[in-house]
Amino acid sequence: MTQTLIRSSRVLEIIGDIMRIRLGAIEGVRTGLARFGDLAAVRNIDGRRSLAQVIGLDRDVVTLQVFSGTKGLSTQASVHFLGHPMQAIYSPNILGRVFGGAGEPLDGGPDLSADPHVEIGGPAVNPMRRLLASRMIRTDVPMIDVFNCLVESQKIPIFSVAGEPYNSFLARVGIQADADVVVFGGMGLIFDDYHLFRTAFEDAGVFGRTVMFINQASDPVVERLLVPDMALAVAERFAVEESKRVLVLLTDMTAFADAMKEVGVAMDQVPSNRGYMGDLYSQLARRYEKACDFKGAGSVTILSVTTMPSGDVTHPVPDNTGYITEGQFYLHHGVLDPFGSLSRLKQHVIGKVTRDDHAQIMNTMIRFYSEACDARQKQAMAFELSAHDHRLLKFGERFRERFMKIEVSMTLEKALDLSWQTLAECFEPEQLLMKQALIDKYYPRNDQPVKVPAPADNLQG
Repeated sequence: MTQTLIRSSRVLEIIGDIMRIRLGAIEGVRTGLARFGDLAAVRNIDGRRSLAQVIGLDRDVVTLQVFSGTKGLSTQASVHFLGHPMQAIYSPNILGRVFGGAGEPLDGGPDLSADPHVEIGGPAVNPMRRLLASRMIRTDVPMIDVFNCLVESQKIPIFSVAGEPYNSFLARVGIQADADVVVFGGMGLIFDDYHLFRTAFEDAGVFGRTVMFINQASDPVVERLLVPDMALAVAERFAVEESKRVLVLLTDMTAFADAMKEVGVAMDQVPSNRGYMGDLYSQLARRYEKACDFKGAGSVTILSVTTMPSGDVTHPVPDNTGYITEGQFYLHHGVLDPFGSLSRLKQHVIGKVTRDDHAQIMNTMIRFYSEACDARQKQAMAFELSAHDHRLLKFGERFRERFMKIEVSMTLEKALDLSWQTLAECFEPEQLLMKQALIDKYYPRNDQPVKVPAPADNLQG
């Protein structure tokens, strides 16, 4: 049934990117026809047009977010309600394309307005339609594949701080991950970061299986709120309708939360912790819960970046995120921290879809590295070191060089073999405290050297 478009020209106020209008009998319409989340077309007196979204309803007063901003917008502007929520283009033609925060193509490619559209911001999947996570996504990053596996349908953030190479690392994961489709959502990116992601995907030859939704720092803040919803709506369609294994990359969710805070202040909402709105948790959960392994179809996996202002993990955004996601990766000083990082789903794949020595190697390497950190502290405090302490220091140095640097790239099997080689270079078999059957099977002998892979410089951002 076709719905008659609602029109109003009674603008009450304009605050920031927020516009409030009044509907009433003078327009011959009922307020109930303006629905929460619906789109509206705003036409200024100079003919300029912009899309807006209904974000508040109070009797006959409707609050709108204007996507392109309200600069130069007159109180004499008219508003036409379109009768449907925000939509994203979905078809095979969007692969290899770049879209803006309002869904418009940015790459100068062919027009896709005639292609099918899907509504964004829908509900999460019924738990009865979800499968238990049981398949691993290989990233060729040893600190992930060996120690904290990324599992299909997992939602996991990268906690970092400003100045760290988290964007180049995220691009590396998108390039190396064994996913069918990569959907990238960038929020508040400077142009250099946008260029980093696009050229990295193009140079690696994976741009043809990638869709990008970009909101740059110079773009309207309101559009920043739409990027995750568009990326996840498209990812769901690829997973459900085409049975694709989809990896969604989002950066930076703190910028997304800051945009929500800015809009909330403009709407006179009462702020909660550090100025963020009280619904921060539910807003983040709405996006993260889109991760799913669909029964009889594909999967959606979410890997995001959450920056921590001043490295404060108790900041509202990382604090709330930690309650939603299934672990986190800590990136600081240019390396993935093996102690702060955690994947709560890794037990579903380690030893089940990976080699039988995976669990033992993971535990042994982390145990020795923890002891190496203690030995390093003893050395810094000028304590006398034992022969075992010197072995630990040697192991810690090689562990950081061979595994922790984010530039290192190798398959899981090569990383496991290199782990055995590193252990053999520093310790005797009886010092490993591992199952003897695994030592007999994998511990390298003098006539079985293992080549140390070089860093994958060609994939650096």
